[in-house]
Amino acid sequence: MTQESRFRGFSPLTVKFFTNLKKHNTRDWFNAHKETYTTQVMDPARALVTDLGGRLKEMAPGIIAVPQLNRSIFRIYRDTRFSADKSPYKTHLGLYLWEGVRPRMECPGFYFHLEPPNLMLGVGLYMVPRKALEHYRNAVVHPEYGAELADIVESISGLDGYSLGGTHYKRIPAGFDAAHPNAKLLLHNGLYAGTEAPIPDALYSERLIDYCMERFAPLAGLHRWLAAFTARIF
Repeated sequence: MTQESRFRGFSPLTVKFFTNLKKHNTRDWFNAHKETYTTQVMDPARALVTDLGGRLKEMAPGIIAVPQLNRSIFRIYRDTRFSADKSPYKTHLGLYLWEGVRPRMECPGFYFHLEPPNLMLGVGLYMVPRKALEHYRNAVVHPEYGAELADIVESISGLDGYSLGGTHYKRIPAGFDAAHPNAKLLLHNGLYAGTEAPIPDALYSERLIDYCMERFAPLAGLHRWLAAFTARIF
């Protein structure tokens, strides 16, 4: 790595914390183990955001990486107001590094999701902002932008262990040609791709950054397409 690494890896205690949290998802248990959460989850997560953000600038120069809660680090507290599941805590660590001028979840980015026993890495835009949905559909069928996207999607479909997500609608929206080569992409309200695997040994060392970069790299084209799309409309 070209810069001195702050991130030294997560520890087995990180994995153990989330494994046990699944079994004891209560405020009493969490409060009794809050120091572990701080030292084994939050501290290395902040370092990972900082160092991974630096590396991601190689493929996404405008990447934003803010090692704070509600920025690049998702809060562990669940919003249970409208959920039948009243468990107070998320049983995973979610990190998001994004590119764009809009609020983070309205921008494309790179996602890290640690949920024992697996680690998932993804790239894309989880949900196209409603006011941008028509712009997205027009880009999908655009002679230049749509053809570029089709090539990107085809390349992802050929990757072993990767999948494309974001399909939401059952019918092609009114005014669009159901026979268009990109018609399936018109059923999306988000566009993202990722890969999931058992937690690698790299999790426990600075090699995790290289591990992430290697798996993000095949999806860089999707990120660039989405970043250019959002830059055009916002």
